[in-house]
Amino acid sequence: MKLTLKIWRQGGKYKGEFVNYELPDVNPDMSFLEMLDVLNEQLISRREDPVSFEHDCREGICGTCSMVIDGRPHGPMKGTTTCQVHMRHYNDGETIVIEPFRAMAFPVVKDLVVDRSAFDRIIQSGGYVSVNTGQAQDANAIPIEKTIASEAFDAATCIGCGACVAACPNASAMLFTSAKVSHLALLPQGQVERKRRVLNMIAQMDKEGFGQCSNVKACEAECPKEISVSNIARLNREYISASLTADVK
Repeated sequence: MKLTLKIWRQGGKYKGEFVNYELPDVNPDMSFLEMLDVLNEQLISRREDPVSFEHDCREGICGTCSMVIDGRPHGPMKGTTTCQVHMRHYNDGETIVIEPFRAMAFPVVKDLVVDRSAFDRIIQSGGYVSVNTGQAQDANAIPIEKTIASEAFDAATCIGCGACVAACPNASAMLFTSAKVSHLALLPQGQVERKRRVLNMIAQMDKEGFGQCSNVKACEAECPKEISVSNIARLNREYISASLTADVK
């Protein structure tokens, strides 16, 4: 099938503009990233600068294949990363608009690649368990209710792709931060640093320049792992409790 790609180019000779490319023979069974590979092969053969985009696992796990496709982070499929979108979901002769995530905290590096290291700094500020837990215990040594374990695992499925930020009109990172706070706050291993963790991670999130949550819920709708906004409610409760009771210098 024939497709027209309208791709954002930024960096090098491109100052930030959409450039149109024609692909006359796209296999419907290609993944979206394979289609971009074909485009880049053609550009390289013509000695043109290939389109820069991120990818790693191409299995919906790493979250690096982040881009906005026709106005939606990761494309048209619900609960799906860009690498899992296939060209059979598009029609012959269609024009596809592809651009990077738009957020002040995610500056564009080149073309479709953005710097998402702000997420790394939020994790570094407290998204871990640092207390000495000693030798690993048996799996059943610490009893955890099934409902709590399930909630923790659901929150831990966040892959940090940034779709929540790209979907939010305020470029908020509340869904990402709440998922990382929630899965540790729910488990016994995370209790010792619980208050310090949420205060430090919220402070770092604000420092990075992310916007505030206004309950639009676009983050949940576009999240490839379908993280629930109920985690944001938990984050707010954790933050209020820690603000009132924590002795953090």
